[in-house]
Formats: sequence, C-alpha cells, structure tokens
Amino acid sequence: MTTEETKDTTKEPQNTTETTENKDVTVEANVNIDKDKNEDSSENEAAEANADNDSAEKKSWFEKLFQSNPSKVKEQIDELTAKNEELKDKYLRLYADFDNYKKRTAKEKMELFDTAGKDIVSAVLPTIDDFERANKALENSDDVAALKEGMQLVYQKLLKTLESKGVKAMESNGTEFNADLHEAITEIPAPSEEMKGKVIDTVEKGYYINDKILRYAKVVVGK
Repeated sequence: MTTEETKDTTKEPQNTTETTENKDVTVEANVNIDKDKNEDSSENEAAEANADNDSAEKKSWFEKLFQSNPSKVKEQIDELTAKNEELKDKYLRLYADFDNYKKRTAKEKMELFDTAGKDIVSAVLPTIDDFERANKALENSDDVAALKEGMQLVYQKLLKTLESKGVKAMESNGTEFNADLHEAITEIPAPSEEMKGKVIDTVEKGYYINDKILRYAKVVVGK
C-alpha cells in the first residue's frame, strides 16, 4: 500500500464523525422546533378554551337571570330598546338641525356679500354724479385752476366715501419691502444706502378693507 492510500484511509473516519455530529445537530433543531410548535398550539388552545368558558359563563348567567325573573328581564330589554330609539331620534334631529344651520349660514354669508357690494356701489354713485358734472364743466369752461380744484374736491369726496366703507389706501413709499403687502415690479439702484430693500416708488397703490388686504401695492424696490 502506498503512502497516499494510507492518508486517504486515515481521513475517512474523520468525515464519518463530522456527518454524525451534523445529524445530531439537525435532529436537536427539529426537536426544538416541534417543541415550540407544541407550546404555541397549547397556548392557543388554552386561550380558545378560556374564551369559550367566558362565553358559556355569560350565557349561563343570562339564562339563570331570565329564568329567575323573565318579566323583569323583558322589562329591562324594552326599556333599553326605547332608550336606544330615543337617542337615535335625538341624533337624527341634531344632525338635521346642524345641516339646516350650515345651509342658513352659507345663505346669510352670500347675502351679506351681496348687501356689502350694494352698499359700496350706492355710496359711490353720488361721486360718479359729481364726475359727470365736472366733465360737463370741462366742455364749457377754460378756467383750468377752477376745474383742477373741482376735480380735487371730487377725488377727496370719493376717498372719504370709500373710507366710510372700510377701504383705506396703503402708504408704501419709503417703507421696507414686505411680500405680504407689496408686489415688486422691478428693482433699481437705491439712491442711498438706507433705501436699500425699501420701496422707492409706488406704481399702483395697495388698499385695505377693514384692515385686510384688498389689493397688493405694485412697487419699485431699491437694491
């Protein structure tokens, strides 16, 4: 026998030992898995049994109560049924009242907007009459100073009318640019260091109505 054959013969018992150990580990693992499954199954069965026992105890308690005093149980059932119907009726009534309230308030809000618009237009109509009279005066007069004064009076009257309805002009020139109030049309070099980031000129005035933004001011900002 050669030396190589002797080496191969020596290795074979070692492989047999390793195989046996692997089989033992596998068997042990399987046993543990089966054990865990059995434990879980036992716990589930115990939970189901407890639930069944609770249900049976409740059913048994109710049957005993009904058998001992059926008229009283029936009276209580009728009372609870009537109470349930009463609560259901209250719920439906409350729901209907709330739905009617929403519809009524929505209608009142729309009417309020319509009325507010009519009030403002009605207040502005006399000023429009003044403008029409001023236009007629332009056709028959060459007195520029008098016409200018008349137009200024009509303009001031219009502003006061709007102010009485909560409309107020926004003063923007020289103030810090505020994106919540202003709409920047363009930027130009600031005439001084302190005017950087401020409103240099107002292209279109902004307006408030009852202290809320009616229209944003269109402005030129210094940079």
